[in-house]
Amino acid sequence: MANHDKPKLSIKNLRPRKLLLAGIPFFVAGALVATGLNGTRTLSAGDTVAAEQNQVIESPSMPTSFAELADKLSPSVVNVKVTKVAEAAFQGPEMHGNPFGDQFGDFFGKFFEQMPQGPRSHPSQGAGSGVIISEDGYILSNNHVVEGAKEVSVTLANEKEYPAEVVGLDPKTDLAVLKIKAPKNLPKATLCNSENLKVGDWVVAIGNPFGLNHTVTSGIVSAKGRVIGAGPYDNFIQTDASINPGNSGGPLFNMKGEVVGINTAIIPQGQGIGFAIPVNTAKPLIPQLVEHGEITRGYLGVNIQTITPDLAKALEVEEHSGALVADVTPDSPAAKAGIERGDIIIDFDDHKIKDSRDLPAKVAATPVGEEVELTVLRDGQEKQLTVSVGELAADDSFHGKADDAGKGKWGLQLHDLDENVAQQLRVEAQDGVAIVGVEPGSAASEAGLRKGDVIVEVNRKAVDSVNEVKKQLRDSKDKDKLLLLVQRENGKFYVPLEAQG
Repeated sequence: MANHDKPKLSIKNLRPRKLLLAGIPFFVAGALVATGLNGTRTLSAGDTVAAEQNQVIESPSMPTSFAELADKLSPSVVNVKVTKVAEAAFQGPEMHGNPFGDQFGDFFGKFFEQMPQGPRSHPSQGAGSGVIISEDGYILSNNHVVEGAKEVSVTLANEKEYPAEVVGLDPKTDLAVLKIKAPKNLPKATLCNSENLKVGDWVVAIGNPFGLNHTVTSGIVSAKGRVIGAGPYDNFIQTDASINPGNSGGPLFNMKGEVVGINTAIIPQGQGIGFAIPVNTAKPLIPQLVEHGEITRGYLGVNIQTITPDLAKALEVEEHSGALVADVTPDSPAAKAGIERGDIIIDFDDHKIKDSRDLPAKVAATPVGEEVELTVLRDGQEKQLTVSVGELAADDSFHGKADDAGKGKWGLQLHDLDENVAQQLRVEAQDGVAIVGVEPGSAASEAGLRKGDVIVEVNRKAVDSVNEVKKQLRDSKDKDKLLLLVQRENGKFYVPLEAQG
């Protein structure tokens, strides 16, 4: 089917309207299967009866009521309320009717671009859902519901509200774990093996769409293994159970009352097209999120693609399975193992690789440092290699460990400005300390500092490492005020900071 025949759709995470993420565009191509009539024979009455008998499939009848399930499961579902800080950046003055000509207009335009923006912050309210997974108060939800939140609270089915701590986030799978201090023996949900879920099975969604607490809807599993362009580990359950903004983070149950998925996205243009993260994706991540607050994933260091029929023909391979290596990152585990561009990875740690979507999840689940056998197809011959799995950087845009020493008071994440960091952040400065993260609503954010800025001085003392920044913080007479000299692009400016709280 030509591209102009494919409907363009978008995916939205299920937050209330004020917190909706931008849609993620993707294409869904319909497939038409034509059945030829030539060569068919006329069926006799006996043949018809036999055929009809062979087609009879016994299946459970449609549930007459979901009341018992709803009554049993609703106490394990919670309403998640969040307060975030929305920032409106200060805009530099426009040079209307500039009497000095475009030359000076360009100068002042660049000047104001380099000045700190001084955003004016205001709170933004939102809500989502979650499911209790332990009797002592751990709750599973979506990353996009609580990411960047200044305050999070959880309301139970009995309408009691508790402040919640965000103990772990994983943006790559859009999962989050929260913790509340509530009475023991909370009603927890059971997490099942979602691999046993079948297309056509009945499911029930419980959540808080548009703030309507503990709304219960039902439907069936429409498809499994959906890829919607949400991230590197796409593997969604599609359902026609009605889910809406505010359902995000809420559970999808099977008819046994077990959690099979976490509702996370919809196609806003359609009806009855929602997506849930399989609970099997979440189960191995929960212990890491609880213990470390983030996920450590295995890393190979290859760019891969699926083998299309045209590629298979060009590569002179019969099988379309496997992941084609389009590039190998220098000095990566893959490069050290001898993987080459043009190799087709067909097996990884005794797991057959079906296509390019299959490999990343298997590599990510492999412990860092573990040596794994893999098989590649090279020039028509299978070749066995051994790779020592590396660690995938937690942030795609910054591959390095940032120092959080100043984050609590000032809202800054810092890193020594070495050649690698400068290249990743596209920083031209050679001296100073790089800002690799700014916490929304913090003193640094209020002052207009942003990721990619370089701190050259702290309290009029030159700094060239994070340790030197720490020393200046310790030696400062006024522990709640700082004067920074910051470089942004080719310009430098002073920024006063005053601690909050």
